[in-house]
Amino acid sequence: MDLQRRIVERRGEFLLFALTPPRRATSPVKSQAIADATVERLQALDLDGLVLYDIDDESDRNSEERPFPFLPTMDPAEYLSRHLHDWNIPVVVYRAVGKYDEPELRSWLVGQESDRVLSVFVGTSSRDKPVATSLTRAHALRSEVRPDLLLGGVAIPERHTRKGDEHLRLLSKQAAGCAFFVTQVVYDLNAAKNLVSDYRYECAARGQDPVPIVFTFSVCGSMRTLEFLTWLGVDVPRWIQNELRHAVDTLDASFEQALATALELIAYCRRLGVPFGLNIESVSIRRAEIESSVHLAARLQAELHRAD
Repeated sequence: MDLQRRIVERRGEFLLFALTPPRRATSPVKSQAIADATVERLQALDLDGLVLYDIDDESDRNSEERPFPFLPTMDPAEYLSRHLHDWNIPVVVYRAVGKYDEPELRSWLVGQESDRVLSVFVGTSSRDKPVATSLTRAHALRSEVRPDLLLGGVAIPERHTRKGDEHLRLLSKQAAGCAFFVTQVVYDLNAAKNLVSDYRYECAARGQDPVPIVFTFSVCGSMRTLEFLTWLGVDVPRWIQNELRHAVDTLDASFEQALATALELIAYCRRLGVPFGLNIESVSIRRAEIESSVHLAARLQAELHRAD
């Protein structure tokens, strides 16, 4: 069963793998080499889809110094069209809609093949940041020009912990056309379960069916990477920070933690009847971390019920 059918039928249990495009300064020849290596590396995985992130400068969200410098990356839509010709399964192309004016976003929507491309619209990282197109307008634009293009939204369990209303945000985005949601990286299991639970029972109260929630997982190979995740707003419980900090091998400890969290969320979503997917994120340039991410995806694909 293909990814689009699983989403439309709200069956879930699909596996995605997420990447960032090469840096914008990368030459076309080098970009193609990166794409070819990516396709070769992922061929062994039984993936349902690929995710391409749209990276934006988020320094406005946090006044503290960014642990890693912001380096602009290639537009994911451009990377897909120019360099991923051999990729033959669906691709979820993120759009940080505030970066694009309405004619540009409209043109991109019109040109997409709905059997190959899905999208996730991401709003601005802070209320004060100037935008070319608001998230609300982007949702309306997609409904006007490409209602057949499956659209996803962002789910943030940490925001639910702070404000208690993320499940209502999801339902509002669902009403605006979102057919699935993708979380940021999950480290706080309780925050994720709280969001799933509140969303599930609010759907029941409204007589609606829940749409798939895709949980994102990523391995962490160093404490500096962990610091960056925290800077981005990911809540990493103190006990996990301690385990990673004092582990003999931080990467192995992170792998085991991500696996255990994913397995518990799989069981919890099945018990509540909430369709779900898994998204394994690989944004590091370190070979060991890339290989560990691929290993995590391979391990988790065996846990999914994907037979028609």
